[in-house]
Amino acid sequence: MSNSGGPGPWGSGGNSGGGQRPPGGGGPWGGGGPGGPFGGRPGGQGPIPDLDALIGRLQAYIRSLLGGRGGPRGRFTGGRGLALIGLAVVALWLASGIYRVQPDELGVVLRFGAFNRTTLPGLNYHLPWPVESALTPAVTRINRIEIGYRSGASSTQIDTGTRSSRNVLEESLMLTGDENIIDINFAVFWKVRSNGVGDFLFNIRSPESIVKAVAESSMREVIGRTPIQPALTELRAQIENDVLRQTQQILDNYNAGVEITQVQLQKVDPPAEVVESFLDVQRANTDAERLRNEAQAYANDIVPRARGDSARIVAEGQGAKQASVAQATGQTQRFLSVLAQYQQAKEVTLQRMYIETMQDILTHSPALVVDDRLKGLVPFLPLNLPNPAPPRPAAPPAAAAPAPGASR
Repeated sequence: MSNSGGPGPWGSGGNSGGGQRPPGGGGPWGGGGPGGPFGGRPGGQGPIPDLDALIGRLQAYIRSLLGGRGGPRGRFTGGRGLALIGLAVVALWLASGIYRVQPDELGVVLRFGAFNRTTLPGLNYHLPWPVESALTPAVTRINRIEIGYRSGASSTQIDTGTRSSRNVLEESLMLTGDENIIDINFAVFWKVRSNGVGDFLFNIRSPESIVKAVAESSMREVIGRTPIQPALTELRAQIENDVLRQTQQILDNYNAGVEITQVQLQKVDPPAEVVESFLDVQRANTDAERLRNEAQAYANDIVPRARGDSARIVAEGQGAKQASVAQATGQTQRFLSVLAQYQQAKEVTLQRMYIETMQDILTHSPALVVDDRLKGLVPFLPLNLPNPAPPRPAAPPAAAAPAPGASR
């Protein structure tokens, strides 16, 4: 059906045979004049028409399409028009089920408000409302919660810039295991578990508040059983691991669908009012530890050397003792054997002892040949024997028996 008698949407009146558009023609925007759709001077330099007038023209154009009371039949009047309108509404309703999941998100489809399935990133479809609806929580984004301080960064993403922080004493002051007060600032990094997105959406209402409360409670429990000195120095990494493990365990018991990726200590200090005094104590403890280390190093050096010298002297004494006893025992056995032979044959034994002694003396004395025809020479026995080898320190020399005939 053509609207040959009424104005078109852009003011294109006239018949269906392509009649000429009248100047300043109708239409909802009055776009037939030389000034463009808004009238006025060419090029749009004229004043903009009143908004109420534009709305009135649009309403008149819609009434002309649907056919007003007492007026000509509209373009979409009758059963055909209602069918077309119904089809358009159904098409729009079906198209409302198309949704998009971003790369860092996971789609969760709810059927009549209950969890039904999950969808991957990209374009997806669900039955239109009210049958199904879709939620798209971010499952790969690392969220950050600050406890004990506020840096000004957003709590839903990591802040890599430098910001001025503000201390929150009601969160940062904690009691240690030895009943001292410590000031702790730390950050908790967490994300949604990809296999627990249903728990994250339906089991907890405010995930940031729950993670913060659980992490702060876990930190207070860990600090409550840790002395202040180790907490300030060598136990920082262990404290982070204990808090992470305990926080994750509590959240798993809640079925929160949250995964704690890291607990990071930002500041571990005594309270600001006593920090100078505490630093003085720390310096004194450091000096005392240094002096103890130096004394221990000196003791480790001198004691082993003294023990070594003592063991060497004792070993040398034992060696000298054994050598002296062995030498005395040998001499005693030799004397007893000679005595036994002497008692059996006295003359033979004396002769043998004399011959052995003279052989030993003459072997170590230079030979001197004297002509018998020489007169005035005094016969003598040269006794300038070479000096015997000095005895070893461990074996003192034994007294030599007088050789028979040595005075000759």
